[in-house]
Amino acid sequence: QVQLVESGGGLVQAGGSLTLSCTASGNIYSIRSMGWYRQVPGKSRDMVAMSVFGAENYANSVKGRFTLSRDVANKMVSLQMNTLKPEDTAVYYCKATVSSGHGWFDYWGQGTQVTVSS
Repeated sequence: QVQLVESGGGLVQAGGSLTLSCTASGNIYSIRSMGWYRQVPGKSRDMVAMSVFGAENYANSVKGRFTLSRDVANKMVSLQMNTLKPEDTAVYYCKATVSSGHGWFDYWGQGTQVTVSS
């Protein structure tokens, strides 16, 4: 089994910064991708930033404000969020596509709330 443990998040004023971190543990042979999604009530869970074999992809709405960093050796990924806006308010979920030696599977963290006040 694979676990994703998230940390960070919280309440911040518009224009402020937060950092989210996620660490993967368990029966891991290889991680193909790792990053962050977010979801607001009543809407779909959308990609924010993902690292796929070393290449970072960002949602247009966060380009230039968010930076994804991945520590492959320690199975960690962090998301530095700057110039936060009220519309960034959401539950942020860490996602990883992992192989334990027999195929690739998606795993999700438990989610961490980010609230940006105006």
